[in-house]
Amino acid sequence: MKRSVLFGLFVTASLLASPSFAADKDLCAANLKTIENAKAQIPQEMADQVADSVKQAKADHAKGTKKGMDDCVAETNQTIQDLKNANKGGK
Repeated sequence: MKRSVLFGLFVTASLLASPSFAADKDLCAANLKTIENAKAQIPQEMADQVADSVKQAKADHAKGTKKGMDDCVAETNQTIQDLKNANKGGK
């Protein structure tokens, strides 16, 4: 329970702080860092899904285009939301 609360606070702080000072490229990198920091708390049944999502996001990020950055941000936001839901008993 304590880990879930801490994870939720960490993710919320990351999501709220990032857009206030970051462009899409930085938001993508910040989201990837948030996911990386949360690896210890990823449920085992989601590990492959998260790994695939991170791989796709990194490929989008590497494109360096506006669309690539938008796709990376969308992918990482969805992954973070899925992790939040899994940690509070959703899905």
